[in-house]
Amino acid sequence: MKARVIVTLKNGVLDPQGKAIEGALGGLGFGDVGSVRQGKVFDVELTGSNKDAARNELEQMCEKLLANTVIENYAIEIA
Repeated sequence: MKARVIVTLKNGVLDPQGKAIEGALGGLGFGDVGSVRQGKVFDVELTGSNKDAARNELEQMCEKLLANTVIENYAIEIA
């Protein structure tokens, strides 16, 4: 079973890397970019077949390692 975990900064948390990307895009002539926020994507392959158990395990992974839940949100997609 394949899953994707998307980790992004919570609203209100400063994103200096996103600001740098925003500025670089403007410098490259992409003037229509209003703002950029960056994040992380993790593609995880699991050996089980129970989607509920997989979601629970992925949530534990996020809470313990993949996301800093003080400043980041995460979303889980299971295929």
